[in-house]
Amino acid sequence: MEEELHNIHYLNPNPATAEASQTSSQEQLFLRLEAHLERMETEFKKTVKQFAKQDGHRSSPASADLSEMVHNLEERLKMVSDEVRQAAAPRQKKSQLIKLVEGGLHLLGTTSTHAVRDFFVKTWFGNAKEESFEFDDFGLDPTFMEKVKPFFDFLYQDYWRVNVKGVHHIPRDGRGLIVSNHSGTLPYDGAMIRVGVLNEHPARRDVRFLVEDFVYHFPFLGTFMYRTGGVRACPENAERLLNKDHLVAVFPEGVKGIGKEFKNRYRLQRFGRGGFIKLALKTRSPIIPTAVIGAEEIHPIIYKSTALAKPLGIPYIPITPTLPWLGPLGLIPLPSKWTIVFAEPIRFDRYGPEDAEDQMLVNKLSEMVRSNIQDHLSEEIKNRRSVWFG
Repeated sequence: MEEELHNIHYLNPNPATAEASQTSSQEQLFLRLEAHLERMETEFKKTVKQFAKQDGHRSSPASADLSEMVHNLEERLKMVSDEVRQAAAPRQKKSQLIKLVEGGLHLLGTTSTHAVRDFFVKTWFGNAKEESFEFDDFGLDPTFMEKVKPFFDFLYQDYWRVNVKGVHHIPRDGRGLIVSNHSGTLPYDGAMIRVGVLNEHPARRDVRFLVEDFVYHFPFLGTFMYRTGGVRACPENAERLLNKDHLVAVFPEGVKGIGKEFKNRYRLQRFGRGGFIKLALKTRSPIIPTAVIGAEEIHPIIYKSTALAKPLGIPYIPITPTLPWLGPLGLIPLPSKWTIVFAEPIRFDRYGPEDAEDQMLVNKLSEMVRSNIQDHLSEEIKNRRSVWFG
């Protein structure tokens, strides 16, 4: 293990070799990346030539396969680009973070910081000899999910004590669009919807939830989202998932939802221009209106600053009763009692994909779904006796 730690240069306690190790590691990384991309380009050109040899008699399935291949390549390159930017970032901050964590552990009476290092290295970086490196098209890592699922189960079962209603409304198989209210500052609601369906649904179905772009601006958080099932929010990604018969969770309120001030809690914001309705019409997917109660209280926003947030590439900096007053401890969400309600599916069988171009119809259907979710929120809040005990 000591040898592995030595190879991870920003955990190397010897400052004399840190800079040289960093330069060497980055050079090796870029050389390997360049060689790998060259091989990808060569193989891709061969594939395109094979399609071209069909002398203009390409079948529509072949064209679809080529289009799918291009999409997959674009997604892979986006992921590689994110990883390279993180790998090329200065390591000094990481070293300071490690020192800070070790100092705090020492103050708390931890006797072996090496044991703590071993734990984090094994959990987050894995063992190169044991890693499977199996990812889907959007970066979901099943091996990594097995490692972190106990943590999400703890949040679901013990910390927020989530109560799920109407899980039988989620189809046993096939595509489905879960449309939910959004809150909580960070996308905890998407994670809890995913865990809830996986744990409570008879078919143990998986849910892929869309995540706003700003989340990917945080170090490591973007990669963490990819590996745990999150998907970058855009219509193209959602459509591809639905066409493959996935369950997809979307949050039409977007950043306006998670950035609501506490005084506006459980009051749904505008649902944009009805992009989720267009998705449902184009892919002929049923919509499952979903209400999440409890997430509004985990980080109650009393004020938010947009001016200070712009240089960081995020929409706002929240001010809560605990943040920034308690420092890093202010990031810990409060243990409110959650309820997730899956309402009866809404189907648009009477409409076709061409109706997605009718903006007036889209707006009408969007408002109908929004009102459905708002009614369920209002009903649950009316019957709730306590924020902390339900």
